[in-house]
Amino acid sequence: MKFSIGGPLKLAFRPWVEGLENIPAEGPAILASNHLSFSDSFFLPAVLDRKVTFIAKAEYFTTPGIKGRMTAAFFKGVGQLPVDRSGARGAGEAAVKSGIGVVERGELFGIYPEGTRSPDGRLYRGKPGGLARVALATGAPVIPVAMIDTEKIQPPGKVMPKLMRPGIRIGKPLDFSRYNGMEHDRFVLRAVTDEVMYEIMKLSGQEYVDVYATAAKRQLAEAAKAEKQAHKEAEQAQKQAEKAEKDATAAEAEAAASAADTERAGS
Repeated sequence: MKFSIGGPLKLAFRPWVEGLENIPAEGPAILASNHLSFSDSFFLPAVLDRKVTFIAKAEYFTTPGIKGRMTAAFFKGVGQLPVDRSGARGAGEAAVKSGIGVVERGELFGIYPEGTRSPDGRLYRGKPGGLARVALATGAPVIPVAMIDTEKIQPPGKVMPKLMRPGIRIGKPLDFSRYNGMEHDRFVLRAVTDEVMYEIMKLSGQEYVDVYATAAKRQLAEAAKAEKQAHKEAEQAQKQAEKAEKDATAAEAEAAASAADTERAGS
C-alpha cells in the first residue's frame, strides 16, 4: 500500500504532518484517531514509515462478486483485520482480541474510538470498549491523532476527489499504566476513553458532541426520513388543493353555462 498507493497519494495531495516524532521507531503503540473520511485509513499509514493495522468491518471481506473479491483482496493485502459488527458485544470482543494480537506482536494498532465516521465533521463521544481495553490489557502507549480536512476531499455524493492538502496532527503518547489490572472496570474504561478523546479534540480543533456518532447518524436518518415524508405530504396536499380549485372552477363554469341556457330559454 505504501508503494502502490501511499506514494502517489502523498504526491497528489501533499498532506502536512505535525508531531511525527511522537511515533516510536519500534515497539507497540496504539494510534487513536478521529474519523472524518474513508481516506483516513490511507493518509495516516502513507505518512508513516511503519505499518499500521486497522480493524475493518467484515462486509469489506465478504461482499460477493468481482468487486467484492477485489475489495477483500485489497484489505487483506494491506493487513486490515475483519471484525463482524452484527452484534455490538461480539464486535467489541473481536476488536479487543484483534488489537491485543497486533500490539503483542510489537506493531502499531490503529483504531477510531468514535466507532464510525463523523456524520457532520464534529467529534463524537468515544466508545469505551476497544481502545481502553486494548491499552490496559497490553500496557501500550496511546498516541492521539487528528485527521484534518479529509472529509472535504470527497464529500458524500461526489465521485471525483478534490485535490487539496489534508493535515495530520500526532500528539504525545499517553501512559495509562496507573490503571493496570483495571481493564474490566467500566468507570476506568470511560475515564481512559474520555482522556484520549479530549486530546484528539485539542489536536483537531473539532467541536465535541457528547453522544455516540452512531446515535447521531440514526437521528439524522430519522430526521431526513421525516422531512421526506413531510415533503411528500405537502406535495399531496398541494395536488389536492389544485384539484379542488380546478373542480370548483369547472363547477362555476358549468353553473354559469346552465344559467345562460336558462336565460336564453326564457327569452
